[in-house]
Amino acid sequence: MEISSELLKLLVCPITKEPLAYDKNAQELISEGAGLAYPIRDAIPILLVDQARRINKNAFRPLPSRIDYISESDTNKKETEIS
Repeated sequence: MEISSELLKLLVCPITKEPLAYDKNAQELISEGAGLAYPIRDAIPILLVDQARRINKNAFRPLPSRIDYISESDTNKKETEIS
């Protein structure tokens, strides 16, 4: 199941309050600042720290085809890729 772009615009990391990157293949929301990957289960983001997977902040280099950033500045409901 895919998460709606409207919902992604509203979600931020509960620790850093920064926008999250959506990894469609892994069904996770990535917080690079906190070094956490929050799971998405049945199209529901689980933004609980104790449910998140720790990621290596320095080694995390998302592939442009896998990660879409949705932020407040995206008013046209478009997904932008990381370059």
